[in-house]
Amino acid sequence: MGEPELHPNRKSIWRRYGYGWVTLGFFLISLIGHWLFGWFAYVNEQTQQGAPIEVSGYTVEMMRDTLENWQSEFLQLIWQIGGLAFLLYVGSPQSKEGDDRVEAKIDAILAAVDPKNADQIIDGIDREYAGRHTDERWQRLAREGRAAR
Repeated sequence: MGEPELHPNRKSIWRRYGYGWVTLGFFLISLIGHWLFGWFAYVNEQTQQGAPIEVSGYTVEMMRDTLENWQSEFLQLIWQIGGLAFLLYVGSPQSKEGDDRVEAKIDAILAAVDPKNADQIIDGIDREYAGRHTDERWQRLAREGRAAR
């Protein structure tokens, strides 16, 4: 048998952020490809015009092209993702339309199915996921001492 893991519930940074690593890989491959093929195009263009091939001229041209691409593509995407994440974090009405309602329904079903243990089970789940209740109804009921039960 192998040795037991020190932290069996901890995942490696590669597994926890797998989507981010894949995205970074795609980004780097596309950026390197853009600059590599840009170099070929720059050399071809300079050769056709009889101009000297200079790394400084290539760098300026490629930085301009890269920033133009980022302005039109990446900044728009960053705003869509960043803006959505921010609005979700602050709890805009659009971001929590269904979650709180579904959670309240599940709590009510659990209370109906197992009335003796429902409070204990729900309290345990709530402690495990502390701070996740943004629903005004749940907060009001919690203050009154009868949260979603």
